[in-house]
Amino acid sequence: MNTNADRRMLEALICPQTHATLRYDAEAQELISENAGLAYPIRNGIPVMLVDEARKID
Repeated sequence: MNTNADRRMLEALICPQTHATLRYDAEAQELISENAGLAYPIRNGIPVMLVDEARKID
């Protein structure tokens, strides 16, 4: 994910569990849902928006 268009696309996604906006963590390649306490991975440039695939965060 290197372009501004890619970043805007990622920032337009919402959490499938809470429907809240997500924060893009470029270093970890994750989309963070603060409300749900979950981090959704981005694999090969594709966001994996499945709750079962998300990592729990504190």
